[in-house]
Amino acid sequence: MKTRAENYSSELIERRWLSDRSFEITLEKPTAFEYLAGQWIRLTQDPVERDYTLVTAPTDPNLALCIRNIEGGILVPRLGHAPIGTRFNFSGPQGYFTFKPSRRPAVFVATGTGVAPFVSMARSGVTGFTLLHGVCTAADFYYASVFKSTAKHYIPCLSESHASPKDVFHGRVTDFLYKNLAPGRYDFYLCGRREMIRDVTICVDEKFPDSLVFTEIFF
Repeated sequence: MKTRAENYSSELIERRWLSDRSFEITLEKPTAFEYLAGQWIRLTQDPVERDYTLVTAPTDPNLALCIRNIEGGILVPRLGHAPIGTRFNFSGPQGYFTFKPSRRPAVFVATGTGVAPFVSMARSGVTGFTLLHGVCTAADFYYASVFKSTAKHYIPCLSESHASPKDVFHGRVTDFLYKNLAPGRYDFYLCGRREMIRDVTICVDEKFPDSLVFTEIFF
């Protein structure tokens, strides 16, 4: 495994929309590129640079990224509409938000596209974890099938929708942790907005002492 980020060029080979808020692009995987599940790459189209976490497993033949459709963004419209075959430059891999096995149960907590590193971990063979994914609409539970086959407990958390789909916790991820997670010592992996990470960290300090917390902020 390389210890520093290197520069690569890659071709866009597929795009699929996950919901009206997010889409996934697939890039060809350069022969020399290696990474760990949970790491990210810096995608560039001069002069714009943006960081995206890979949702594929390191052994997969290509690279895939989950991208939030930001209205008024600069790079996102290019990624959402560039013709198949367009080439993009990127550097990587980067990041330390990787799974660290221990005797403590792992609890993965994500909001929105912050679920990306957990998709890569699950596709890489990590199993038996609890995963909470907080979104605003049920259409954004786009990786549910991945977690239903790998997680011990998969808890989709719906914060703002008035719809009532089955098997969904209505409330924020912090609400579930306060009300439903059994006391104990855990390894918490948090990925998403800064506010969620702050609130969950406070919850862990109050309710789950002696647990470990690993974080990655998604903007």
